[in-house]
Amino acid sequence: MPALRPATSRNDNDDRLPPAEGDELIRTERLVLRPLRRSDAGLIALYTGDKRLADGTRSIPHPLPPGAAEAYVARLQAEGREGRTVAWAIDGSEAQLAELLGVVTLSRVAPGQCELEFWIGPGFWNTGFATEAVEGLIRANPRGCVSFVAEAFQDNPGSARVLTNCGFEYLGDAESWSVARNARVPTWTYARPTG
Repeated sequence: MPALRPATSRNDNDDRLPPAEGDELIRTERLVLRPLRRSDAGLIALYTGDKRLADGTRSIPHPLPPGAAEAYVARLQAEGREGRTVAWAIDGSEAQLAELLGVVTLSRVAPGQCELEFWIGPGFWNTGFATEAVEGLIRANPRGCVSFVAEAFQDNPGSARVLTNCGFEYLGDAESWSVARNARVPTWTYARPTG
């Protein structure tokens, strides 16, 4: 895997992540994490239109409104340029898999601390792709995070398993709003230092 340079200077009072340098690619055994493209919107709409996937996230609505996938890609591309949330497509095409399997993001939540979020298309659940993508992103740490935080809905043990498989430690219980469910949902919260 090519080495990615962490940012050498950063204002820790700023919630922005250091800007990307060119088209960052993070390679794992079967996957490439790459910047989102507008052409990803069709598969994003297909996968996120599944209620099971939407119910496992905080921000994906169900039913998915027309144009929501295109707006999602545009928002993440814009936020990536501003440095607040950076997204990578989980691409399996080099291993003769789908061009888009899911998405993984990092958002600055405190000085040196990044929140990691991910989703995988339902047809690819229980394949190890989510674990491989999260491990690859943490290993590369392209935004120079000192620690990572993440959460999983308590009725989604698969996502919790991905986090614990990637070295996240359980911190406690909380709640988060789910747009698809139109309700607060109990969560497990996790953290992982780098290194």
